[in-house]
Parts: sequence; C-alpha cells; structure tokens
Amino acid sequence: MRLTRADVIHLLLLWLGGIDLRLTMLAVPPLIPLIHRDLHLDEKAVGALVSLPVLLLAAAAVPGSLLIAKLGIRSALAIGLGAVAVFSALRGAGSSPTVLFASSFLMGAGVAVSQPAFPALVREWFPRRIAVATAVFSNGILIGETVPNVFTTPFGVLPAVHGDWRWALASWSLLVAATAIAMAVLAPSGRTPGSVPARWWPSWLEGQALRIGAVMGMASAVYFGANAYIPDFLDQSGRHELISPTLAVLNGAQLLTAPAVAVWDRLLTGRAGFIGSGALMAISQLGLVFTPGVGVVVWALLLGFSTALAFVVVLTLPPRLAAPGDVHRMSAAIFTLQYAMAFVLPLVAGALWDATGLAVLAFVPGIAGAGLMAWLALPLRLPD
Repeated sequence: MRLTRADVIHLLLLWLGGIDLRLTMLAVPPLIPLIHRDLHLDEKAVGALVSLPVLLLAAAAVPGSLLIAKLGIRSALAIGLGAVAVFSALRGAGSSPTVLFASSFLMGAGVAVSQPAFPALVREWFPRRIAVATAVFSNGILIGETVPNVFTTPFGVLPAVHGDWRWALASWSLLVAATAIAMAVLAPSGRTPGSVPARWWPSWLEGQALRIGAVMGMASAVYFGANAYIPDFLDQSGRHELISPTLAVLNGAQLLTAPAVAVWDRLLTGRAGFIGSGALMAISQLGLVFTPGVGVVVWALLLGFSTALAFVVVLTLPPRLAAPGDVHRMSAAIFTLQYAMAFVLPLVAGALWDATGLAVLAFVPGIAGAGLMAWLALPLRLPD
C-alpha cells in the first residue's frame, strides 16, 4: 500500500486524535489515592470522578453529531479537542471537589463532541482502507489509555511536578492543545461537494446500532470500573506498591490486540471477538478479586486485552455498516448507549462497596456485565 503525503498527514492526525480522546481521562486513575485523601472523597465520588467524562461521552454524542453536520468534521474536532485541553488543565484549580467535577464534566463534553467525528474521518479520508485507518486510530486510543498509567507514577509526570496531582493532570493537556491546533491549521481540507453530512440525528435502528452499543457498553463499563476501583482495592488490601504496575499492565495490555488481530483477522469480522472477550473479562475479574500478591498483575493483563479487543471490533463497524455520510450518525447512536452503560455500572459498583464495606462487591457488576455482553453478541450479524 503506497501512501501519499496527504495520507501520512491524515493517519498522523487520526493517531494523535485517538491519543487525545483518552489521555486526559485516564490520567486520573493513577492519582486516585492522592485525590481521594486530599479532597476526602468517598468511593461513590471516586467512581463518579472516573465515570463523569464517560457519561458525557453518552450525553454529548448527539450534540457532537449536530456540530459535525453544521460545521464540518475538522472544525468540530478543533472545537472539541480545544475544550478538552482547556478544561482538563483546570481540573486541579482551586483544590475543591466542585472545580474538579465541573471541569471534568466540561472536559468530557469536549471528548464526546470529538469522538463521533473520527469514524467519519476514517470513511472520508480512507474509503478503501477503512481497516488500516481504523487500526491507526484505535492504536492511538489504546496508547492514550496506556501512557498516563505508565508515565504518571512512580516515575514520569508526578515526580516532575514534585508530587502535585493538580499539575500532573494539567500537564497532559499540552498534547491535546497541539492536536487541536493541528486539526484547525495543518489538516488538508480534502473536502469534496457533499462530503459534509447534512443529517445529524443518530440512526438508532439502523445497522444493529442498539445491540452493538449495548455490547460495547458492557466492555466499557468493565474497563472504566477496573480503572476506578483497582487503586483503592489494592491500597486497602495492603498492596499499594502494585497500583502503578497493575494499572500500567491493564492499559498497556490493550496494545496486544494489534498482533492478535494480525494473526487471526476473524476477530474483527465475526462475533468471536465479542464472545471471547466477554468470557475472558469475567474470568479476569474473578482472578483480580481472589488472587493474592502480584498475581493481580497477570489478571490485569488479560482484562486489559479482552476489553480492548471488544473496543477495536466496535470501531470498525460504523464505517463498514453505515451509508456514506451517515457514519457519524451511527457512531453517535452506538456511543450514546455504550457510554451511558459505562457510566452507570461503575456507580453501582461504588455504591455496593460503600453500602457493605466489601471491596470485592465493586467487581460484581463488571462480572455480570461481561456475561451479558457475550449473550448479547450471539445474534449479531456482522459483515465479512
């Protein structure tokens, strides 16, 4: 496959955009013990802190689709990513829960506005190379989920800012700001008459969008719930030193999906990816809860891989199933349901922990969700 200069620029922007969609959101879990103690948050508040941007991914997916229809894909991305950069940096201002949650809310809105644009960009820029472009974009997302967990503690950003979690959160905004500027200034227009979609309301009933959104919602709930509760779970079980490596492995294991798909590409085109992921997610969470010592790291690896595999499969579906010009609409429908479920389940998990004082119960909703995901995937009809 020969790439032109414009293709290389487009792929780079897709990759950086994928990183930006998760970088600031996943900067929080490694800092949860510090934020927890400094702001005196309970477990429900911790769950809400991690899940609030996820809720916005659901609530603002439809406005994001409207923004794309009215302004065009790249203009919408410049606005959305700009909001992510600004409000992510403001999360630690004032050292109060109110500022933290309000800024997280607005940051999540920026991510939500931006996310439906990327599958549409894939279709617009690479109509004959959807799999390649999606792989580049999804690799960016997975790197964005991995980098803050690896380079926050015990080395990297947090030591560089002298242990201040506020500046640690703000520092990740720099890359997002640079990408927003690049989208607005450097991206080739690549626009042909009629390329800007006119319709914006999500296609709820087209292409199995509701079932796909529900399946992916379970995987996302497991992933965000694990990131929210593993730190305090390990801290309370006397394994504080394992928090950073466990989160790093949980998120870094997602990068293993690329070689797995290269070996068996059927994972991206059939139901095997969904069903196998659901089973592995349930087993991994049980292992996390009941395995003592460093064994938790092994289960985190399997959990990270299985949640990422389901996510990558979903990313390929809107460009493959939707009609030209409607990719953003199908994406908005899937993302709305997906992230609504990803918000609710971690909150239920935190409420169970608070009500009973048993950390193990925080993982019960995720285990049940993994089983439900596999069951919901059985009737899916996916193109080859």
